[in-house]
Amino acid sequence: MEAAIQKKATMFRLSAELIERLKVMAKREHRSLNNFVECILLDVAYNEPNDVTKSAIEEARSGKLRDVPAVDTSSAEAMFNY
Repeated sequence: MEAAIQKKATMFRLSAELIERLKVMAKREHRSLNNFVECILLDVAYNEPNDVTKSAIEEARSGKLRDVPAVDTSSAEAMFNY
């Protein structure tokens, strides 16, 4: 039997627009808003990219790729619209 993970209620102030977007994204995945946001934060807090990925990110940001314009890494959406 696994030990229960202790959780603590915390309050954040986020823009109403961001909250609505997160709700839509959570609903799309059939998850609660709390679970969706918690998983995003866990991913950011505990999943460090490996050295190869870090190097690729740096190369993309530098704009030194052969005959390819620099990738806009300001957001995932901007990268996908490339």
